[in-house]
Amino acid sequence: MARSWKDRLSVRVSWVRIPPSPPSLRRSSQERRRATLKLRRDKSAFSSTKRLRSRLMYYVYCLKCSDGKTYIGCTDDLKDRLNRHQKGNVPATKDRLPAQLISYFAFFNKYTAFNFEKYLKSGSGRAFLINHDIIGV
Repeated sequence: MARSWKDRLSVRVSWVRIPPSPPSLRRSSQERRRATLKLRRDKSAFSSTKRLRSRLMYYVYCLKCSDGKTYIGCTDDLKDRLNRHQKGNVPATKDRLPAQLISYFAFFNKYTAFNFEKYLKSGSGRAFLINHDIIGV
């Protein structure tokens, strides 16, 4: 006759070590206070990291130049880079001013931004820009 699952669980094995029962899960008021303070410190550290991370964005941008061609570039400070374009400090667009910002893409990772810039400068990247109506034909 087969044994039921309840009988199988009640079988004692001598070589199995049963660990001691865990200590009480109740915390004293002092331990709760310490845990709360630690949580607050962790939250403030996260928020400062989040603020720091928001400054470390990398941008891939598209400019429409006066000759009708587009310029694609990558930077970590978009406003400064656009000012440098408008002042004629960038050799690639110096003779094609004024340049107007068409669109930009923001990335957290510098290498992803550089790879996306490289992609946009390729033939399929140009097709991507045209198909998504980012630049006109």
